[in-house]
Amino acid sequence: MAKKKQYSSSGSAVARREQVRQQRKERLNEGQQSQIPVRKSRKRAPKRSPWPYVAGTLVVVAVVVGIFFLLSRQSSPTTGTSTGTPVDEGTLQQVTNVDPGILSQVGTGGLPDPFKKPNGSPAVLKGPTGKPEVFYYGAEYCPYCAAERWSMVVALSRFGTFHNLHETTSSSTDVYPSTSTFTFYQSSYTSQYIDFVPVEAEDGQQQPLQPLTAEQQQIVNTYDKPPYTQTAGAFPFVTFGNRYMLFGASYDPGLLRSNPGDPSSQPLSHQDIASQLSSGNNLSKGVLGTANYMTAAICSLTNNQPSNVCSDPSIQQIEATISKASASSGSSSLAAAFGPMTADVQRRQAVS
Repeated sequence: MAKKKQYSSSGSAVARREQVRQQRKERLNEGQQSQIPVRKSRKRAPKRSPWPYVAGTLVVVAVVVGIFFLLSRQSSPTTGTSTGTPVDEGTLQQVTNVDPGILSQVGTGGLPDPFKKPNGSPAVLKGPTGKPEVFYYGAEYCPYCAAERWSMVVALSRFGTFHNLHETTSSSTDVYPSTSTFTFYQSSYTSQYIDFVPVEAEDGQQQPLQPLTAEQQQIVNTYDKPPYTQTAGAFPFVTFGNRYMLFGASYDPGLLRSNPGDPSSQPLSHQDIASQLSSGNNLSKGVLGTANYMTAAICSLTNNQPSNVCSDPSIQQIEATISKASASSGSSSLAAAFGPMTADVQRRQAVS
């Protein structure tokens, strides 16, 4: 009996060990199977067309090219550099708001009629907005333009308003060196009566600054030449609706210096000139007398509007005088007043 019991116990132990070994084997197999990566079937994404990306890239490139094109067109009219700085507010106020009573008292300032009239009866030149056009053609270096701009700012301010007006000086190496003045470059002007179209063709270093349009070139080719001037393309040239024309300075630029009789004397500052406009001295008569001539010419184009400007007796008298003048009259008498000039100066002033 004892051996049977021992056998029975041994067999049972063997069976249990076999069972444990089998369980271990099963667990091992399960562990190995769990470590094997399960590959899932993936659906392939539909193949996208590259054309939307290509189209988007082309649009971006086109926009960039367009921007550079616009910038090049905006900058192309100018190759020189203006040296103008914003006008001092006090100076601007004195020049653009001269007392009408003083202007009336000055009248012509004792100056002869500075205008030339075109041959024939050309149609009134109209500006960008359809109003009579005052066209100015000058240069920043030009000393005669420097003098004429003072009168132009005074006169035009009676019919409208300047914006972004800058001050500068003429060339330091020309006659009447470093004459204080303004520049119309990059300025603007608004008026309900006239269109003012200025072109500063060259900067203070005589480098190209603003080109003429085809229409403006036609005006210059037609009138800024003999028999109206001695030299074609003279600075400054101003036409008031192609009815009245100015060539050169209408008064002595020497008046804008510390010693008016000495062109090489120190130039007056912008503030000095502005403060003397209402003094009644020779400087005042030169600047304001010319401004009154310009005012009368403009009034003849605007049907005498505005009435508070054009109905002034002195303006009415000047308007009547210039309307009777013949095409051959004008600034010829200024040559004697200003003295002899070299050919180089005549190219700029071109006083006939």
